[in-house]
Amino acid sequence: MVNEEKKIFAGELFCPGDPELKAIKLRSHKLSQQYSALAEDQTEERNKLIHEIVGKLGEGCFFQGPVFFHYGTHVEIGDKLFCNYNFTVQDDAKVTIGNDCNFGPNVTIVTPIHPMLPSERRMMRNEEGKPTRFCYAKPVHIGNDVWLGANVTICGGVTIGDGCVIGAGAVVTKDIPPMTFAAGNPCRVIREITEEDSMVNKPEIMGKNQLY
Repeated sequence: MVNEEKKIFAGELFCPGDPELKAIKLRSHKLSQQYSALAEDQTEERNKLIHEIVGKLGEGCFFQGPVFFHYGTHVEIGDKLFCNYNFTVQDDAKVTIGNDCNFGPNVTIVTPIHPMLPSERRMMRNEEGKPTRFCYAKPVHIGNDVWLGANVTICGGVTIGDGCVIGAGAVVTKDIPPMTFAAGNPCRVIREITEEDSMVNKPEIMGKNQLY
């Protein structure tokens, strides 16, 4: 792990232009482009690339593509994740995703945060007094059985609990407790998810199908 990378995980200011960090990102960007250029039925080639991109990947995952991973190595994914098209992960800080999650089109996870003051965004000085551009990052954790609707954005520092449903277009800036439906910009909890939400209570949609 390079020095600036240690600062990321410590929650400190780091220099995204650091040559070692740029090398990690360039590798991930190239691999993401290669994955995105492959056809959906090129399963072996896709599987090989996605395992090269992310730090940890469980069984039975599917990424429609195109995809974009910033570092890639900072991402850990459980089993049976389904991602629709245009999945973007700016994983400066750690991003962990649980088992059996479903992500709609255009889901974006962003961990980096820039200083609020314009002068500080332009330039500060590092510990050696050298003018440097800085940012910092906060991790994202997504639990098991989470459904993210289309165009959802997850911001740095957020934890989404098990079993949550996040409505389309939501911008999630705060933690969402387990088994809740949340939506909006900024995202807020609308209600709990209960047995009343079961498909058995929607016979017109359920048809002749049965629960597993």
